[in-house]
Amino acid sequence: MSTFGQAFKVTTFGESHCKSVGCIVDGCPPGLKLTEADIQVQLDRRRPGQSNLTTPRSETDTVTIQSGTELSYTLGTPICMFVPNKDQKPHDYSETDFFPRPSHADWTYLQKYGIKASSGGGRSSARETIGRVAAGAIAEKYLKAHGVEIVAFVSAVGPVRLDFLDDISGDNGKILSDLINTVTRDQVDKNITRCPVDSASEKMAEEILKRKEEKNSIGGIVTCVIRNCPVGLGEPCFDKLEAKLAHAMLSIPATKGFEFGSGFQGTKLSGSEHNDPFVSDGKGGLKTIKNHSGGIQGGISNGEHIYFNVAFKPAATISIGQESSKYDGSSGVLEARGRHDPCVLPRAVPIVESMAALVIMDALMIQNSRALSNSRLPPIPENLRAINPLGQKVKLT
Repeated sequence: MSTFGQAFKVTTFGESHCKSVGCIVDGCPPGLKLTEADIQVQLDRRRPGQSNLTTPRSETDTVTIQSGTELSYTLGTPICMFVPNKDQKPHDYSETDFFPRPSHADWTYLQKYGIKASSGGGRSSARETIGRVAAGAIAEKYLKAHGVEIVAFVSAVGPVRLDFLDDISGDNGKILSDLINTVTRDQVDKNITRCPVDSASEKMAEEILKRKEEKNSIGGIVTCVIRNCPVGLGEPCFDKLEAKLAHAMLSIPATKGFEFGSGFQGTKLSGSEHNDPFVSDGKGGLKTIKNHSGGIQGGISNGEHIYFNVAFKPAATISIGQESSKYDGSSGVLEARGRHDPCVLPRAVPIVESMAALVIMDALMIQNSRALSNSRLPPIPENLRAINPLGQKVKLT
């Protein structure tokens, strides 16, 4: 429904043109220092009207914490946050009384519920992601205490693509590795496209502006890296960490694809080329050489950087007249109005980061619960080293 997570639960609420949007976070540990300023940073990166590459809708997206904190510290009780919708123009959507918009959720919502929001996309609108970003900011602040760092960036807009998306061998593999190891949010945010590679960013901006002038739209890819993720997160079989990440990413509006690690490029390699030998990390543990696994093996984090790509389709609402059918089946031409992004990619970056934070936060709390339970048991006997070669208990991460 509208809730994500098991131990760290987030429920989002609100439609694109109702009075407000927001979320309720349940399960946040008590004692975390938290103010609106901690959350506003990511909301500012997501908000509309940031540049001429985004929708001109004017929203400050100012967040208010309603509950769950006192004197700037979390109480362990549900945290309610809301953001008002101030620049509403529902009359811009009167044509949707007659037409289900192509590639939108108008028709499917109507078939499912027998009713739909009359303006904007309702719950299917990207406005809903404000609650995700607010909740993700809380998760991220907690994760920083564990050294976890999450950075996403735009790696493709239409035909303009960073080379590693099509080939991870040789120099392209090194470029990918360097970005995964070193890219920062400051580097990402210095360009309005949120691509940290200047030469590619310029071409991406040109592509987006071209589509905007045509009253059209364009899609692309966001790449995300999670650095310093604790080892042991994720559950075998159905709740593998990559499966949870895929679930999170594909729940974001306009997403059409997900791949992690070597992804589809890895299918071009042989087993000997793709396999990742282990070596000592110099700290009493092990690390992999290539990280083609993308930081996850057997559905469980292995301590390497986790990285993945998320594909976003072109924004469905465009101002070009489109031949389509009305609800009554008669044909017509839909000329959409309203204010929309010619490309959702620059504003999608903090949404991807936030959903990644929610997945890792939830997995960390689940693993800590397991480790605490394990710590109450006596050590595994020495003669059973075959099932526990290190002779250790599960550690709290």
